Amino acid sequence: QVHLVESGGGLVQAGGSLTLSCAVSGNWFSINNMGWYRQAPGNPRLLVATITMSGSTFYADSAKGRFTISKDDAKNAMYLQMNDLQPEDAAVYYCNAYIRARDFWGQGTQVTVSS
Repeated sequence: QVHLVESGGGLVQAGGSLTLSCAVSGNWFSINNMGWYRQAPGNPRLLVATITMSGSTFYADSAKGRFTISKDDAKNAMYLQMNDLQPEDAAVYYCNAYIRARDFWGQGTQVTVSS
């Protein structure tokens, strides 16, 4: 079991950057995969990017070339560097950990992008 806490959201102008962090408490090495998802009002929660514990990454088309997912095993943390943010990127961003067929979620962090 793990507990996830996101941070780093906020208000940014279009074209700006933010870095989200996900602090993980619990058994870090029990995690199979981790990822970032986002949910805008009235929309489903959508995948943004994932990373395996060996470091392999996957990005949704909307994130390719602008976002970078990473993790730090020493700090039990995962990050999402987001560049060239656009109004359509505005959403609540959630950290996810997948462990033995179970999903664990953080509480989310709001990202707002002004045009």
